[in-house]
Amino acid sequence: MNRLLLAALLMPTLGTLAMAETCPGNPDALGTSRSIEVSTKHDLRIGQKTYPQTLALEKGEVVLTFDDGPLPATTRTVLDALAHECVKATFFLVGRNSKASPDLVKRELREGHTVGHHSFSHPAVTMAGLSDSAARADIERGFQADDMAAYGSAGSEPRVPFFRYPGFADTPDLNSWLNGRGIGIFGADLWASDWVEMTPEKTLDVLMTRLRHQGKGIVLLHDTRHQTAAMVARLLRQLKAEGFRIVHMVPAQGDTTTPLDTAPAGWTSETEAIIRKNWPAILAIKKREEQKPGQPRASSAAGAEKVN
Repeated sequence: MNRLLLAALLMPTLGTLAMAETCPGNPDALGTSRSIEVSTKHDLRIGQKTYPQTLALEKGEVVLTFDDGPLPATTRTVLDALAHECVKATFFLVGRNSKASPDLVKRELREGHTVGHHSFSHPAVTMAGLSDSAARADIERGFQADDMAAYGSAGSEPRVPFFRYPGFADTPDLNSWLNGRGIGIFGADLWASDWVEMTPEKTLDVLMTRLRHQGKGIVLLHDTRHQTAAMVARLLRQLKAEGFRIVHMVPAQGDTTTPLDTAPAGWTSETEAIIRKNWPAILAIKKREEQKPGQPRASSAAGAEKVN
């Protein structure tokens, strides 16, 4: 068994792991500098766009995360780019997309990526616009669909206890419910705003400008966006050229403690402000959907300022 395959198999049992292997066929690859175990057993809510804590990363360290997939037209391109650079990422899956494309979910796992969860339907009104019971049912259905696609079976709890809210729109009751099940809640520290229509070049410029300013963090991208898929290979080369390093999140084994950074004084939640601004539009969508029973819900939040 070659050492790269052995490292991939052992990764879930390791803590912080230096990824010193070379990348087959690409000696100048960006690579993955280390993996970090993330414990979800102690009310984990991270990503300073939404929460006051995040992973304790060093300057120049980047965690790549992709939401809303898989989607064959774009996710394959993203995975090809990551594979060429031997970079590992975390994919937060929408359950109905997992159900439609289980081969892509299996490929993500086979290539060493982490698979988390992002609800079943990605409701346009967000989880905060649903009743608590409806939101729980959609999240639960997503866990089941993702695990069926990934592993061919699903238990009472998701195998990877990583969850990201659509639109980052949480509620205290849902947070308590997830926390009680040992499921961690993931936000982001910065994003490329790739839900807004723009060229791949502009998407890359937006993200790199923000990353240079911030210096590190959990990055939100969408593997369902054509502009994102078209720019990922260039993003990885730019990260390499500017000395950024990739950190891969994996679920912790056992009752370990994940080092976290706390936001400075004066911190506020940017996503909460966006949700408040968009709330009238979200309620209007909810009213229209309630008047049309049986109609499929849109898969994105309202307004150009939506965040996920």
